[in-house]
Amino acid sequence: MTTGQLCVLTIDGLAALIDALRGRGYRVIGPMVRDQAIVYDDIASLADLPRGWTDEQDGGRYRLVSRDDGALFGYAVGPQSWKQFLHVPRQRLWRAERSDEGLNVIAEPDCSEPLAFIGVRGCELHAIAIQDRVLRDGAHPDPHYRARREGIFVVAVNCAEPGGTCFCASMSTGPKATDGYDLALTEIAADGEHRFVVAAGTDAGRAVLADLPHRTATPDETAEAEAVVARAAAQMGRAIPAADEVPALLQRNLEHPRWDEVAARCLTCGNCTMVCPTCFCTTVEDVTSLDGATSEHVRHWDSCFTVDFSYLHGGSVRASPRSRYRQWMTHKLSTWWDQFGTSGCVGCGRCITWCTVGIDITEEVAAIRGSESAAAGGGG
Repeated sequence: MTTGQLCVLTIDGLAALIDALRGRGYRVIGPMVRDQAIVYDDIASLADLPRGWTDEQDGGRYRLVSRDDGALFGYAVGPQSWKQFLHVPRQRLWRAERSDEGLNVIAEPDCSEPLAFIGVRGCELHAIAIQDRVLRDGAHPDPHYRARREGIFVVAVNCAEPGGTCFCASMSTGPKATDGYDLALTEIAADGEHRFVVAAGTDAGRAVLADLPHRTATPDETAEAEAVVARAAAQMGRAIPAADEVPALLQRNLEHPRWDEVAARCLTCGNCTMVCPTCFCTTVEDVTSLDGATSEHVRHWDSCFTVDFSYLHGGSVRASPRSRYRQWMTHKLSTWWDQFGTSGCVGCGRCITWCTVGIDITEEVAAIRGSESAAAGGGG
């Protein structure tokens, strides 16, 4: 196939793709149904994918619902993100062993297992790119992240079924995958014919596609794939209007009364940071055996919502729920630009869906923006 040419895979072709990746030595990870949710885990074949399932999402609500078209990727996003495989929840950094000869410190080796991700959405590609800037491309890269990130094979899926809390279109991160993938699929499950329009984004993607049973997409199929994405963009459940104005908006309103209103509801449980595909905060702990013979230095995910996260000598810098929620939201949507040159939010909506009390980040932005607009209008 030539660069830029779209192709078509059938269901059998998708099955062959999974087999081809496994045959090349990749650990293949994709979506599956488990514990009444769509999660990411190891998949061995097409049978592991969530065929015929979609999700209903709203603030503090997630439900799986069956669908009758047999779509394999007919859902939005679940509670997990691809971050768990690259910036893992728990990482041993080194261990020490005491012996008669003395103390031996052993650094944890980097993971060299090649990973293939199947079903990565446009918002999630942007999330991976954000973590790349922080953990791989910065002045002090994380060697464990870099080793896992090196050489991953990404099969993206253009979103056809946005959730009720999705707002990627307003953040310019979806629903179409624009870069960061090896292959990108658009699923078309209609009229009794199930197929995937495929774009190759890298030489590695073209090499894998060349080994699969495929054909060139017709102009009608290309138009149909574009229509799928256009419908998804028009069906977003949420939006942040004028997202490029939000950083300055929040900085002007650090003492806005809305922070007190949201703090009255926020439980500071940290769910939003745990499901967020871009949050990267961690802490470290030392775990010593009871006999003192061994010790491990372990890094694990942490959250700016925990009191101890901002603890300095004498107490926590952000002791109130108001200050912790404000820190999270203003960092995500505003000061992240100063640090990394991009927003820290990709509009996936997970923080809204999995908030136990349904706090909505888009609603908070709209409230602050609306009160400022009203004040400006009243002053006129």
